Amino acid sequence: MHELSIVMGIIEIAERQAKAADATIIDEVELDIGTLSGIETEALEFAWKQGVRQTMLEYAVKKINQIAGKARCLDCDAEFAIEKYEDACPICGEHLLDIIQGKELRVKSLLVS
Repeated sequence: MHELSIVMGIIEIAERQAKAADATIIDEVELDIGTLSGIETEALEFAWKQGVRQTMLEYAVKKINQIAGKARCLDCDAEFAIEKYEDACPICGEHLLDIIQGKELRVKSLLVS
């Protein structure tokens, strides 16, 4: 379960930023997670509950923005929504794609006190 290591990375980033702002508590964390990022929501939730114990994020509200997959066909230049990396271009049927969005995994914002 790589979600635990992801949660630990989020905690590290959030605590570093909170300490830089002289905060002692993180009240809210907002995350951008793309649908193509490979993150399993249920595993992330389980890892989150375990990982944030006794950290500045223990009582923080967690908001997750799901970023839908979007690609551009490198053959016909069409832009379209995708759900899987294997999806083909709906215009020309080719598979050579540039993923524009959907792979995100980032801490978007923190609310601290």
